Amino acid sequence: MALATGMRVPARALLRAWAWLPGAALGRTGPAAGGGVRRFGNQRVLVEPDPAAGIAVMKFKNPPVNSLSLELLTELVISLEKLENDKTFRGVILTSDSPGVFSAGLDLREMCGRNPAHYAEYWKAVQELWLRLYLSNMVLIAAINGACPAGGCLISLTCDYRVLADNPRYAIGLNETLLGIVAPFWFKDTLVNTIGHRAAERALQLGLLFPPAEALQVGIVDKVVPEDQVQSTALSVMGKWLAIPDHARQLTKNMMRKPTVDRLVKQRDADIKNFVSFVSRDAIQKSLQIYLEKLKQRKG
Repeated sequence: MALATGMRVPARALLRAWAWLPGAALGRTGPAAGGGVRRFGNQRVLVEPDPAAGIAVMKFKNPPVNSLSLELLTELVISLEKLENDKTFRGVILTSDSPGVFSAGLDLREMCGRNPAHYAEYWKAVQELWLRLYLSNMVLIAAINGACPAGGCLISLTCDYRVLADNPRYAIGLNETLLGIVAPFWFKDTLVNTIGHRAAERALQLGLLFPPAEALQVGIVDKVVPEDQVQSTALSVMGKWLAIPDHARQLTKNMMRKPTVDRLVKQRDADIKNFVSFVSRDAIQKSLQIYLEKLKQRKG
């Protein structure tokens, strides 16, 4: 979790802007390498498509630390939906446009000093991104080129494969308890599905952030490579996943993951209410305010 900077645009406005253009491309930002194929994206997400390979690279660009603001969450869902609706694309590599940080997680400013309606809208957007990623028919590979705590870790855990840069500063984990926050059950379920119950229990209670070697050992990432090889390794791994017939892989993925998804879907409204009730507590608000103030001082 961390601060984000930049102008804010209402998420509903972003959704409305694209809702009436179901077949349109997102705003184009310039040519990509390879002759004629163009990047597309929006303010906080950059997509670099390679139709010939059936792959797209989706980059988070919400500096300084890619905090998951309401706007970023919304734009990620829009970009993912565009790729899924275009049957050209079978795989997506998720990475950061700001090397040094993959994503610092949930934006605390969305959770502090707001009204309950905003908290509910924000948490629904967090749920929506997780649901879209976790059951995506496309192959998702996380090319983790920076620190990856909390919500950033959650995004990586939704992927089918994770490649982490070998840099001791690039730790990964669900460290919510360090801020006095409890990871929701579906965060927990995602981690348990990845590293097992006992390892997940220990990691969640202690708010552990694993450096690369430990992350590989515990299984929270699948491969650790030199920093300059993260992208090329992700592309190489993608080729192996795309060699499997789509229908068989997709059905298997659905079989493995749908019970976890169904649990949230059945309790989605209750989960939102629990989040709003929890984050609205005076003690939690005070804790978040203190942490935000420390960040401001550090930044100053």
